[in-house]
Amino acid sequence: MGGIRREHDSLGERELPDVVYYGVQTLRAVENFRISGIELHRFDHLVCALAYVKKAAALANAELGSIAQPKADAITAACDEILAGALRSDFVVDMVQGGAGTSTNMNANEVIANRGLELMGHRKGEYHFLHPNDDVNCSQSTNDVYPTSVKLGVHLSLQDAADALDELRTALRDKAAEFADVIKMGRTQLQDAVPMTLGQEFGAYAVMVAEAVRHLRGAAADLLAINMGGTAIGTGITSPPGYAELVTRKLGEVTGLAFYEAENLVEATQDSGAFVAISATMKRAAVQLSKICNDLRLLSSGPRAGLGEINLPAMQPGSSIMPGKVNPVIPEVVSQVCFQLIGYDMTVTMAAEASQLELNMAEPIMAYDLLQGLMMLRNAAVTLTSRCVTGITANREHCRDLVNNSIGLVTALVPKLGYEEAAAIAKEALHTGGSVYDLVLQRGSLTRAELDDLLSPEKMTAPRSRTL
Repeated sequence: MGGIRREHDSLGERELPDVVYYGVQTLRAVENFRISGIELHRFDHLVCALAYVKKAAALANAELGSIAQPKADAITAACDEILAGALRSDFVVDMVQGGAGTSTNMNANEVIANRGLELMGHRKGEYHFLHPNDDVNCSQSTNDVYPTSVKLGVHLSLQDAADALDELRTALRDKAAEFADVIKMGRTQLQDAVPMTLGQEFGAYAVMVAEAVRHLRGAAADLLAINMGGTAIGTGITSPPGYAELVTRKLGEVTGLAFYEAENLVEATQDSGAFVAISATMKRAAVQLSKICNDLRLLSSGPRAGLGEINLPAMQPGSSIMPGKVNPVIPEVVSQVCFQLIGYDMTVTMAAEASQLELNMAEPIMAYDLLQGLMMLRNAAVTLTSRCVTGITANREHCRDLVNNSIGLVTALVPKLGYEEAAAIAKEALHTGGSVYDLVLQRGSLTRAELDDLLSPEKMTAPRSRTL
C-alpha cells in the first residue's frame, strides 16, 4: 500500500504510511484528540487560511533572507496546490484539541513540508532538505499562525453566511411587494391589535435580516487586525526585524484582504475579543432569524383550526399516524440551528474569558464554534430561502375576513369617539358577538360615510391626519 516511513520528534520515533503527507506530530494529535470527530478538512476556509498564512510567511522569509529561495518556492507551490483543493484529506487533526492550536499548525507544517519535498525531488520525511519547523514554520509560532488563520477562515466563512442571508432578505422583500395589498390583522401579545398589510409584515422581516447582514459584515472588519510576527507571546522572538510588517503585507497581497498589524502584538496574542464580537453578532442574527421562523409557523398554523393566513410550501408528510398532516419543517429546523448558535455564543464567551497571561489556550473551541456556527447559519439561510420563503402564498380572503370580524377595528374610532366610548363598543362586541361596524351605527355615534372612511382597512395601515 505504498510502504512505511519513520519519523521522529522530541518524544521518539513513529511509523507512518508513506502515502500520507502529514507527519509524526500530526499522528500523535490524531491519537490524542478523538473528541468531536470533526477534522480540519471539514472546514475548507480554515485549510485555505492556513495555506495563505504559510505562503505569506515563506514570501516574507525569502525576501528577508531567512530561508533560501528554493525552499520558499517549494513552500509556496505546495500552498498553491492546497488553495486549489489538493491534499485536503491530510488535514486530519480534530478541531477540538489541547495545545492552543499547535496540532493544527503542525499538521499544516508537515503537509506543506512533505509536498514541498516532493516538488524539490525528494522523498517525504527527508526533512534535512525542507523542515516543517525550521523552514515552513520559520519566523512563526502557533501563537501567531493559529489566531491569524482562524481570523481569516472566519472572515471567509462570514462572507458566505452574509451572502446567504442577503439572498434571504431579497426573497422576503419580494414577498413584501407581492403581499402589499393583502389586508390582515396585526397582533401584539398574540391578541388582535390593528390592521396592517401582509406586505408590511414581510417587509419588517426583510429589514431584520438586512440588519443582521450589516452587523455581520461590520464585525468582520475587526478580524483584519492580526498578530503575525508576534511569534510566541507577541515580542517577535525568532523573527527578523521588519518581518511582522512584511508578512502582514504579504498576507494582504495573497488574499486580497486589507490585513493590518495589530496595535500591540502582545495584546493581540492573548486577547480573543474579536471572536467574542463575531459570536455575539452571529447570536443576534440567530435571534432575529428564529423570530421570523416563529412567526411563519404561527401565521401558517392550522390549516383550519389556526391562524391560516399564509401557506408554507409542503415539503414532506408530517406524521406517521395522522394522514394529511404537513408540518412547517423548514422553519423548525432553522430555529433549531439558531438555538445552537446561541449556545455557541456562550461557549465562545467563556473560552475567551479563559485567557491567562500571554496566551489563550481555548482558541480551538472558539474556532470550531465560529466556523461551525457560520456554516450552519449559511445553510439555514439558504434552506429557508429556497425551500420555504420563495414558495409562501397568502390566504387573501381569509386575512380580510379576520380583519372585518376583529374587535381591533375599534382603535381607529378613538380619534372621533374617544377612548371610553370606543372601549365600551369593544366590550359590547365581545359580549354579544356583534361587529364593531354594526354597533356604531346602532348607537348613532357616526354616519355610515364617516364609519366607512374610518374603518377602511387600507387607511388604517399608515398614519393619517387627526382633526377634531
